[in-house]
Amino acid sequence: MGAICPKNKSSKARRDSRRANWKMSAPNLVKCSKCGALMMPHRVCKACGSYNKKEIIPAE
Repeated sequence: MGAICPKNKSSKARRDSRRANWKMSAPNLVKCSKCGALMMPHRVCKACGSYNKKEIIPAE
């Protein structure tokens, strides 16, 4: 019946080492090919509104 119930108690070291990989990673940033501002890859640049050297969002 109880498929969730563990057969034996997991030690604190085993439990904590399993949870050790949950840290957040820093966002990967690249330079915009048009204006050189830092941006996330494969996204429209927030500074100039271009993607792949083409203007997507018109400049204000």
